[in-house]
Amino acid sequence: MSGSIEIDRWNDGLGGFIERHPGVAAWLGNMESRMLREQLNEVGIDRPIYIAGVARAGSTILLELLASHQSTVSHRYRDFPLVHAPALWSWFVDRAGRIDDVAHERAHKDRIKVTPESPEAFEEVLWMHFFPNRHQMGQSAVLDENTSNKAFEAFYRDHIRKVLHLREGQRYLAKGNYNATRFAYLRHMFAGARFLVPVRHPEWHVASLMKQHRLFMEAAVKDPRITDHLRRSGHYEFGPGRRPVDLGDGRAYEIHHLWQKGEEAEGWALYWASIYGHIADQLDHDAELKAATGIVRYEDMCGVPEATVAAVMDHVGLDHGEVPARAREIVSAPCYYEPGFTDAERKAIKRQTAVVAARYGYT
Repeated sequence: MSGSIEIDRWNDGLGGFIERHPGVAAWLGNMESRMLREQLNEVGIDRPIYIAGVARAGSTILLELLASHQSTVSHRYRDFPLVHAPALWSWFVDRAGRIDDVAHERAHKDRIKVTPESPEAFEEVLWMHFFPNRHQMGQSAVLDENTSNKAFEAFYRDHIRKVLHLREGQRYLAKGNYNATRFAYLRHMFAGARFLVPVRHPEWHVASLMKQHRLFMEAAVKDPRITDHLRRSGHYEFGPGRRPVDLGDGRAYEIHHLWQKGEEAEGWALYWASIYGHIADQLDHDAELKAATGIVRYEDMCGVPEATVAAVMDHVGLDHGEVPARAREIVSAPCYYEPGFTDAERKAIKRQTAVVAARYGYT
């Protein structure tokens, strides 16, 4: 999607076919794995890196910075819609015609410019295939160390190996906010996995979330295919298909009810507290997971980008290279909007988030 939030007919048509026939995409993925078995057996999965939290907390800029490191590889915009078979799809895209390499501001209108080669979050497509209905309210999205799905685990390990092989990297890097409900399961699969949790002051965060949802709602009115694209790519945070993550604690229904009543700010505030409270609880009860997880505050990223990113690189076990210096050049606080809440909305945000915010150092 470009800055004008456009969906081309080819992407929409093929994406729709894959959605209607998910077994075909998975079959292609497994066939690809069999074809590449000899090469994949030589690829090890070394400490994959996962970025997860709530959208609009700086996860994309963090992904772009880490993806610029020579050792890391990730999904790219060009990988959609046939995410299941990255090598086959990449072969096809390379031969289908010239790829537009002109950078455009992405649909979020947040100054970040992307091309088809830019890193992006697409592995949710795989999770949705093997764990259907996890985005439905009434079914907990939490996957923990007791979760077992042998078909997914085999497919997912092969998929990571294929991305590493295809892009000649040593460390797999993934941004996926829904992975915040899967830290324990991911660590069960990959003992050395490293996690990064971007977090942002709740008032500014809620303002950004509301702005983004409004943009996608307006765009979806002009082009209903946008709603289809968001669903197919596993993005349920914004637009007509928006739905809160169900952690199995009843809060998803409360959040949905607030949104239905038009109380956007308070609904988003409770969503913020729900997700970040869940993460904090996991870290408090699992010392090893806590040691594997780095909290990246948005304000620190904007205020002292070089030092913050250097600390991130240390946490995930990557040499610094030019990445911290690049952060200094490109990262800055947003100047294109400000929170415009009423006093009642500010009080509601504080009421819903204060306790959890304090756990992340916000007062």
